[in-house]
Amino acid sequence: MLLSSLVTAQGFNLPKGQKIEKLKFQLINNLIVVPIEVNGTELSFLLDSGVSTPILFNISEKDSIQINNVSEITIKGFGGDVPIKALVSNGNQFRLKNITNEDQKLFVVMDKSINFSTSMGIPVHGIIGYDLFRDFVVDINYIRKTIKFRDSESYVYSKNKNKQVLPLSIRSKKAYLNTGLYLKDRKEFSVRLLLDTGSSDALWLFKNDSIDVPDKHYDDFLGKGLNGNIYGKRTKVDGLRIGRFMLNDAKAAFPDKESMRELKNLTGRNGSIGGCVLKRFNVVFDYQRNRITFSKNSNFGKPFKYNLSGLDLQHEGIRYIAESIADDQGVVYNHKSDFGNVQLLFEGQTRLSVAPEIIVSAIRAGSPAHEAGLKEGDVILAVNGKKIHRYKLQDILEMINEKEGKRVKLLIERYNSDLLFSFVLKNMLK
Repeated sequence: MLLSSLVTAQGFNLPKGQKIEKLKFQLINNLIVVPIEVNGTELSFLLDSGVSTPILFNISEKDSIQINNVSEITIKGFGGDVPIKALVSNGNQFRLKNITNEDQKLFVVMDKSINFSTSMGIPVHGIIGYDLFRDFVVDINYIRKTIKFRDSESYVYSKNKNKQVLPLSIRSKKAYLNTGLYLKDRKEFSVRLLLDTGSSDALWLFKNDSIDVPDKHYDDFLGKGLNGNIYGKRTKVDGLRIGRFMLNDAKAAFPDKESMRELKNLTGRNGSIGGCVLKRFNVVFDYQRNRITFSKNSNFGKPFKYNLSGLDLQHEGIRYIAESIADDQGVVYNHKSDFGNVQLLFEGQTRLSVAPEIIVSAIRAGSPAHEAGLKEGDVILAVNGKKIHRYKLQDILEMINEKEGKRVKLLIERYNSDLLFSFVLKNMLK
């Protein structure tokens, strides 16, 4: 997620005498989601090192946010659609526990089609990045799902053989890292990659005279950017070296030119590293000293996962679920979830639940699900006999992409009819 910005004033601050603030985050599809108060209203933001100024979107009437000093601008970013109109607002108060910024600039996108909540399965109201990385040493523990915002002046580097401290280049409010790349039948060569915590993918590469798409690849939907859907070629590289750490058979993608047409500042950059790689380390960003620290965590040796089914899913409104109940009598209760699941029990016999509806939002041509007959817009009811309204969106995606060779049975609703489909998961790169 990339966009240009103007200079921000004042910045984020800890209370006098406090050197560190610790914050819990949610890790959804390799993306970090943090709670932030904006002008007194608590919202959820993606922590995105690829974005320079905070952006608000997906704002509904119930959020009741006061936005100050507004004018209009245009935002450009990844995606095949045209640039989008937005509002720029100054003088806003941001708060993360004890961290505050009394004069924060932000962009407000009013286009309701820009909504990452449906594909993530939890409400997401915005993106924040550079302003936090600029003002603190940002220590991210992907295993404990905690971030420590440390005072830059008092932060001391300790000697630890398990950690690798590497030089970081900050340019136009974005962080870049030089790494080693291995492609088929080639020795290691150096690439300069954007560090992008706002990308759920592993490695994106831009094709040039030195970097070409490996022979084994397939066309794929890569994700959703601010300016629309991003498509490209899915593949893998023989290796990605970060300092002394080597990731073999690393998942990679080559976004197509149409998705990058609005991005002009790609000179000297070969691609980006996203959350699927970063989550394999605990990472300390130090923008002020131009350093980054990597230490392997328990995710490091896990294999890279692919979309083996060919299906993309998202939330699409709500549906009512009726279940027969034999044990409970006369109980009325609420069961809270991220999207407000409500359950009512009638006469000890039937429980009526209001749950998010999960639909097929995209399907890859030639994939197992496509060949089995699944279609975009199909409503998912059950996976291998398990009713999906009991699960979060990311859990359902895991269920339909569990492992190569597994047979998946999907019960779906199409035009008010229930249909059962079966297919075997396949790795398209083998």
